[in-house]
Amino acid sequence: MNEIVTSMEINDIQIGNNHPLLIVAGPCVIENYEISHKIATFLKDLTERLGLNFIFKASFDKANRTAIDAFRGPGIDAGLEMLARIKSEVGVKVISDVHRISDVAQAAKVLDVIQVPAFLCRQTDFILEISRTGRPVNIKKGQFLAPMDMTNVVDKVRSTGNTNILLTERGAMFGYNNLVVDFRGIGIMQQTGCPVIFDATHSVQLPGGAGGSSGGQREFAPVLAKAAVATGVDGVFMEVHPDPDNALCDGPNSLYLDTLEDLLTRLVRIRQAV
Repeated sequence: MNEIVTSMEINDIQIGNNHPLLIVAGPCVIENYEISHKIATFLKDLTERLGLNFIFKASFDKANRTAIDAFRGPGIDAGLEMLARIKSEVGVKVISDVHRISDVAQAAKVLDVIQVPAFLCRQTDFILEISRTGRPVNIKKGQFLAPMDMTNVVDKVRSTGNTNILLTERGAMFGYNNLVVDFRGIGIMQQTGCPVIFDATHSVQLPGGAGGSSGGQREFAPVLAKAAVATGVDGVFMEVHPDPDNALCDGPNSLYLDTLEDLLTRLVRIRQAV
């Protein structure tokens, strides 16, 4: 496959070929302000020391939880207020997923990047509404979608005049409660000209595998992250937490904060070699 040029800009962050690796990381969901602030501050300091670009990720309302009584987050009003404070006080860019058309306009006032959840990547009206805000868009490829089919999704966004598009690979369904990663998909999606992010922690998720919640195999997330960087991915997405075993969402596939420096250092070395 010939070398592919991928490029976009989020304010002062250049993403794509020959630019530093982008790290999109944070807790799955906003549990409270204090823990979110702690994680954002830790990640900003670490990525700055390693020369990496960084966007803080946390969900204000996780509408796609497995069970009716699962923790979803503080909701849009309180959640966006906390993200705005973190953005201002810590000095980071913020991204969150939006699940409803009615929330798009409000979210666009705070978020630097709006994320389209994997299960909604085929919802045309939803994607168009998000794209028309003019905000950069991160579209997670559905577990049910072939990587070449993301061309049609990109065309929907570009039809609005919005060209600031990230695509995220997060694995494909393999039977029940299991995901596998086809690394060919990274190069295939990069042919759109959009930078591609690899979601290392959701790719080791076991969807619905714990009965009332999803399971996960966090021990394999670093393995897949290193493989993705070796293939030439433009960024890595990771959900992280100081105590994943007691996290209120996606704990089984989230990484411990105190393991990140070693992992990111290795990713930088692989990126330099590539």
